[in-house]
Amino acid sequence: MKMEDEEEGPPLAVQIDETAEEPSYSSNNADVSVGVTVITGFLGAGKSTLVNYILNAQHGKRIAVILNEFGEEIGVERAMINDGEGGVLVEEWVELANGCICCTVKHSLVQALEQLVQMKERLDHILLETTGLANPAPLASILWLDDQLESAVRLDSIITVVDAKNLLFQINKYRDVSSFPEAIHQIAFADAIILNKIDLVSQEASEDALDKLEKEIHEINSLAQIIRSARCQVDLSKILNCRAYDATHITHLQALLEEHQSVPSSDLHDSDVRTLCICEPGAVDLDKVRLWLEEILWDKKYGMDVYRCKGVLNLQNSDQLHTLQAVREIYEIVPARKWRTEENQMNKIVFIGLHLNKDVLTDSFRTCVLSTT
Repeated sequence: MKMEDEEEGPPLAVQIDETAEEPSYSSNNADVSVGVTVITGFLGAGKSTLVNYILNAQHGKRIAVILNEFGEEIGVERAMINDGEGGVLVEEWVELANGCICCTVKHSLVQALEQLVQMKERLDHILLETTGLANPAPLASILWLDDQLESAVRLDSIITVVDAKNLLFQINKYRDVSSFPEAIHQIAFADAIILNKIDLVSQEASEDALDKLEKEIHEINSLAQIIRSARCQVDLSKILNCRAYDATHITHLQALLEEHQSVPSSDLHDSDVRTLCICEPGAVDLDKVRLWLEEILWDKKYGMDVYRCKGVLNLQNSDQLHTLQAVREIYEIVPARKWRTEENQMNKIVFIGLHLNKDVLTDSFRTCVLSTT
């Protein structure tokens, strides 16, 4: 058995005929966005295995996979630059037997995505494998809020592939050093985590070992769904069209917040990458909440470094439940739906990050709550 999944070669493919007719992406569906899933993972975890599985599976979906080659030598910012007509955008476009498309991007990710969604045949989904990138946050920001892509694509979710056999070693190792390995950041930013290579975990008490791994993962990021797999053979419905950043997808978010609220506080130190939740009754002032968030996310007030943030808010003079989402410095507060009569109109916010302090977050948030007297 080959142990290093990353050594697998690319799937067999045939290059697209460059003399084909011009794209005819009609204006009728131009306002329907295509979901983009960012796939990340530590070296050897199985990202390439997952991509190959999707590209070769008979799933009946037309999926485009972007294999980027930004790497450390170019950098994330360079990947987003618009190089104009003379810029090298794509090294090769290939079409596979099952209808999927695969391409390797050199420079402008934004332009490559625009080209994909303007192709003559409608895409069901786009996957972006973050080869050579330690941190998916910059990609999440550009996909989430970039004006050029606003109507064409939407960030669907961030999927992190982790190695069940070596993850515990990687997690424990960082606690003894001042910097954090890629694996920790990738778990912290994930909406779903594929716990891969479970077949390689020792058979003795393997279920207990896997349960322990899941507990360790949820200490870092309790909002992420964990999917166990061998060789990344996963149900695609669990990783495609998750709508993790969609305000209308509120039911799943509320369930996660409710579940996290009931989990007892762990004995993690503030210096660990961790998840914590604050919960406060009462209506809040939106302007004060924005100022509070910006001080924490932008100014790093109180010395906290927030990676992700999700929550629901009860705003004054509004019958709408509002959702809060943040990735690094980028955040969004939008109405989702009306509060239901039987609902407890509570403010609940989950933070994932470094040096988090629940008492400080709770006390500072209370300044945003309107007085009932």
